[in-house]
Amino acid sequence: MQKKNVIAVLVVGSALMLASVPMFAQTAPAATTPPQAASDQDIQALRQDLRNQRKEITAQNMTLTADEATKFWPIFDQYRKEAIKPNDDRWALIKNYAATYNTMTDAQAQDYITKSNAIDEQLLALRMKYVPTFEKVISPKKTALWVQIDRRIDLLINLQLSSVIPMVNTSTAK
Repeated sequence: MQKKNVIAVLVVGSALMLASVPMFAQTAPAATTPPQAASDQDIQALRQDLRNQRKEITAQNMTLTADEATKFWPIFDQYRKEAIKPNDDRWALIKNYAATYNTMTDAQAQDYITKSNAIDEQLLALRMKYVPTFEKVISPKKTALWVQIDRRIDLLINLQLSSVIPMVNTSTAK
């Protein structure tokens, strides 16, 4: 029961930390000024904090034997290294969205949809690529737990991003 409380506290803490570094200034629906992006330095610091917290949350919620841990963590670290590229793409897409918020064309909107979905698919495919690798060093049930933890952290990050990124402005250039 204590582990459930720990993950809840850490996840809420992560979400609050993410919310405390505004990606975009919130504007009224009819505003004509584009959202303001956080600095690249702020984003990099935030991303490093999220990586560290993701590992901490995973560690506190995975019951691994010493032998399993010796094998699990190098695979986990490799997985997270591979996740940096699609997440770099996500941040670039968000920055581009901020830059084109008030001038987005239909073609840019279609490109945004395509790229956003492609990133989601890359991250899902990456997670699934690692399932058999993890199952070689931990049980399928423990692998399922890792998938749940990893997915829930991603969902919380995406929820926080969604709460600070304004919806597409449909009253601007076509």
